[in-house]
Amino acid sequence: MVVGRSGLGKSTFINTLFLAEINNLSERPQANSYGSTVCIEEKLVRLVENSVTLNLTLVDTPGFGDAVNNTKCWEPIVNYIESKFFEQFCEETRMDRNAKQIDKCVHLCLYFIEPSGHGLKPLDIELMHQLHGRVNVVPVIAKADCFTRDELRRFKNQIMRDAEAHDIKLYKFPEIEESLDKALAEKLKKTLPFAVVGSNYICEKDGRKIRFREYPWGTVEVEKSGAQRFFGAPRHDYSQKSD
Repeated sequence: MVVGRSGLGKSTFINTLFLAEINNLSERPQANSYGSTVCIEEKLVRLVENSVTLNLTLVDTPGFGDAVNNTKCWEPIVNYIESKFFEQFCEETRMDRNAKQIDKCVHLCLYFIEPSGHGLKPLDIELMHQLHGRVNVVPVIAKADCFTRDELRRFKNQIMRDAEAHDIKLYKFPEIEESLDKALAEKLKKTLPFAVVGSNYICEKDGRKIRFREYPWGTVEVEKSGAQRFFGAPRHDYSQKSD
């Protein structure tokens, strides 16, 4: 599930993550003129890699924070998660339950944070409190290409301090014994909250299609990180503008 304030690119991120137009912003009948999500949407995706098949349900939620009164704006999201728990409970308690029962619970919430540079806002804190006891919450900084490396590092640290100060229990990567996997897990722990860039624009480079964002000073390839992300830039070195 992706959750966050309006306009942070949650639907675009899903397209970018899976390299497919899973959320077609121009064709969805329930979208407004800006292509925003206005109701909770489920998409079933089948991923195949090295002969391993994974069936995944993606849940896109409406943005919040635009109304004059945002009291209990989280209720549709919380009610959706609770309803999936209830459906799962009903399936497991049936006398004639199916041996190949599909897990309907929401297991992961990517919580998108506005790139303000000033930590978590009160609405984010309240919504995270509503979610962290029901689902694994992973914080994600949206539109991270607007930060320099130092700005992004400070913002990440502030978010983690805010979460600790308000007793928000974020997802913790499990302890792994194998050396290679353990090193990767430790790296992921230090990277939280994740910082992402998404785009629905596609161009061709070196015979392959890539997703990109274009700026006056160059072009960002959103599927790469750090210094690898930039191409077609002028002489100035902009490779330190994102992480």
